[in-house]
Amino acid sequence: LIANRSMSLLLNHVSVLPHEAVTLASFHSFSATYSVTNRALHATPERWSCNGSCISIRSSSSCCFTFRGCSYKGKRLVRSCSTTSDFVIAGDESYGNKQVVSLTPRLYDYVLKNVREPEILRQLREETASMRGSQMQVSPDQAQLLAMLVQTLGAERCIEIGVYTGYSSLAVALVLPESGCLVACERDARFLDIAKKYYHLAGVLHKVDVKLGLAANSLESLILNGESGSYDFAFIDAEKRMTEKYFELLLQLVRVGGLIVIDNVLWHGKVADPLVNDPKTISIRNFNQRLMEDKRVSISMVGSYFKPTLFFLPSLMHSYSDLFYFDS
Repeated sequence: LIANRSMSLLLNHVSVLPHEAVTLASFHSFSATYSVTNRALHATPERWSCNGSCISIRSSSSCCFTFRGCSYKGKRLVRSCSTTSDFVIAGDESYGNKQVVSLTPRLYDYVLKNVREPEILRQLREETASMRGSQMQVSPDQAQLLAMLVQTLGAERCIEIGVYTGYSSLAVALVLPESGCLVACERDARFLDIAKKYYHLAGVLHKVDVKLGLAANSLESLILNGESGSYDFAFIDAEKRMTEKYFELLLQLVRVGGLIVIDNVLWHGKVADPLVNDPKTISIRNFNQRLMEDKRVSISMVGSYFKPTLFFLPSLMHSYSDLFYFDS
């Protein structure tokens, strides 16, 4: 999902197959007409407009736009269909009308089919899918990226804040050397029991130092234990209002030239919506702004719509970035 201005541009170029559904949140206003082919739905500018905070699009032989407070239904069949990718363009023309591919369900299915997911991770993912809070689990493509970043760094000592059932931490542990160590911080014992089960099944339990309790307390204990500057990599995917606290503690623990990855920095597009001001959104928005001004780190924000293919060449590739943060 992308936010506000980009979201309205996305709507002007959307293409949805009959079996697919797309939901966009925190949407304010747009103008569009519709046409439905026997295969795809297209929304284009003009004809009618509506204000609302939520939109869903479903297509079949008819189309239905649904908003909070208003709706529109119609039917029009044409013979042509579109096979081009959907894209958005930055509202600021100084970026040169750069087109960025938007991640439709069809395209995301393609991305997932090109993930090398180990069997043990697949089993964990499928067990987690039916559990409460399963949306908190990172996706296979994200886990693959985290694992490759760890390999690229040649990392041996890592920290994860927010383990849930262990998908991302297991992906990292699998690529750590036998002498490697991952400190896994999680406050929910029930979820942690599932993670530990899969660490054992995967044969990496000896690499994982499980910390049950508040992550801030665990990190402070590591600092007091003299471990400052001894970690290569850290991943934050936990309570959003604590992100800045975790970040400051990790800056003490992660060595210069190490990497800190922070999830959910776009927060489903809410950070770019001035009408959304709940505590979590405000916290993330303020944190992102402070990072822009923080000269202690190099930063790179990557949206979930940006899906590059990266190659890891162990003897050739090195990373010198300090901070990499992305949205799921």
